[in-house]
Amino acid sequence: MSKPSLARRVADAAEIALTTRKYVTFIDVVTGLRWLHSRHVDLWRQGRAPTLAGLAAVDEDRLAATAALLKDWALAKGLKPVDTPYVAGTRDRRELRFTAGHPQEPFRVHWISPELSEARVRRLTERQSKAPDLVAVAPLESWTCAACGDTGPYLIMEDDRPHCLTCADLDHLVFLPSGNAALSRRAKQESRLAAVVVRYNRRRKVYQRAGLLVEQAALEAAEERCLADEEARERRRDRDRVRRAEQDVEFQARMAAEIARLFPGCPEQRARDIAEHAGQRGSGRVGRTAAARALDENAITLAVIASIRHLDTDYDELLMSGVPRMTARERIKDRIEAKLAEFRGPRARD
Repeated sequence: MSKPSLARRVADAAEIALTTRKYVTFIDVVTGLRWLHSRHVDLWRQGRAPTLAGLAAVDEDRLAATAALLKDWALAKGLKPVDTPYVAGTRDRRELRFTAGHPQEPFRVHWISPELSEARVRRLTERQSKAPDLVAVAPLESWTCAACGDTGPYLIMEDDRPHCLTCADLDHLVFLPSGNAALSRRAKQESRLAAVVVRYNRRRKVYQRAGLLVEQAALEAAEERCLADEEARERRRDRDRVRRAEQDVEFQARMAAEIARLFPGCPEQRARDIAEHAGQRGSGRVGRTAAARALDENAITLAVIASIRHLDTDYDELLMSGVPRMTARERIKDRIEAKLAEFRGPRARD
């Protein structure tokens, strides 16, 4: 890839993050370029990989070049650099390394928009520099503790090796499953020692939060606090549901308008249906990505392609007949291109 081409791709990925959050990080860019998946970043943040570069699809030199291009772009945009160390979610809280052979500083910088207030910049810096939660993994396969040779339902990484809760001095904690946000938050506040439990989701290929390990007394205190104000929290949840629904309707309307702009030949009702389907909260679809919420042209196009694939081709039938997914996509590629060309043409009537 040529340097101008890489610079353009770096700028596109950075613009999406800046539009969404008012700041940009190196990790935003490399995940936007799809050189790293969020699951790789999770592994690294948990302290289970020596360097982030070891998990990337490109070499360290390409990552260093990307950090330099990000710096050039950010300075040209007038963004403010804030050096922000990354700390592992391990007992030793060691500083994480991005690469083995390059200085770490260029990768750590957060590029902050001048539109962000000093108070928000301060909160952002404090949050990022704060030691992350201890992370315990609920493994899907059998494993052995590096210290005692035993096993257990959870492991925690120390010195890049798995340890059981007993050897990590966490065996006095009890498990609180996810599902009750108020109870989890308060139990963590009450507990002097706590760890987040994650489990790998093979289908989505990411580590997902499964619950917390907290002290028994802390859990009991949190339960009492939750019982005391349950009615008030239920009223607040009702208000929040209404607010989120209004936000979703507004976003889906903007997305439908952008589909109509990019694809004037797409019927209005079809554009609304695509936006509603792709932008459904909690769906994990392309419409819920940061790129789509920034109305990035590529993300919008992917949402339209997904609709065409399922509604205007025999893709689903091919999958049901046992055709491999990538083979099925190759077979319908010409039909998708033809439909995209139709949608890019003059406006159609519903």
